[in-house]
Amino acid sequence: MSQSTGSLGTVLIVEDDRNTAALVATYLEREGFLTVVVHDGGVAIQAAADCNPVFVVLDVMLPNMDGWEICRTLRKVSEVPVLMLTAREEEADRVAGLAMGADDYVVKPFSPRELVERVKAILRRSRPVSARQAAVISIDGLEVDPEKHSVTRDGRPIALTASEYKILLALMSFPGKAFSREELLSHCYQNSDAVIDRVVDVHIGKLRHKIEDDPAQPRFIVTVRGHGYRFSEDEER
Repeated sequence: MSQSTGSLGTVLIVEDDRNTAALVATYLEREGFLTVVVHDGGVAIQAAADCNPVFVVLDVMLPNMDGWEICRTLRKVSEVPVLMLTAREEEADRVAGLAMGADDYVVKPFSPRELVERVKAILRRSRPVSARQAAVISIDGLEVDPEKHSVTRDGRPIALTASEYKILLALMSFPGKAFSREELLSHCYQNSDAVIDRVVDVHIGKLRHKIEDDPAQPRFIVTVRGHGYRFSEDEER
């Protein structure tokens, strides 16, 4: 761990390439972060529990446990922002990582300055919502509490990834409004221009399985053909 002031919190770096890990750590420490570096995927989950990071920089290809599995496991217990590092730019890899709950991704080789700016931007977007959104939103038994960052259906807690939560909050904040896929992407990812539209469809599909009685005939999240999605108004249900 760096001996800097750490005023911005701890970033966990999970990267088996020691040179890359050291470079990322150096640039983050210059901005005032503490860093914890691990080189083995098998110890990443315990490291996250030990250092309670405000952010995780996570390589995809790791020994003993890959980045996708680490991200999936983290999302079961934490909403800490995750930026994934990958040596491949295939669409399927991007969809997989983002659908598992990653907040952004960077393709190697990358600019460490750009990576740090992305980390800072994601953290800004992860701060508490505005006062307008702070009130509990409850529609037909489905409830979102922005202050607690929780979702329930008829009093039953529902576990969502960070991206699923952001999409649901956006939709429920404006019932009846048709959101384009691009608009929903912008709620989830700082670098939304580099994220493909299909990621939204993946998130919506998972949301429907968690909140709908029948995902094949959704009552809450309605498809707007040729455009995107909207949260149905009370009179429609």
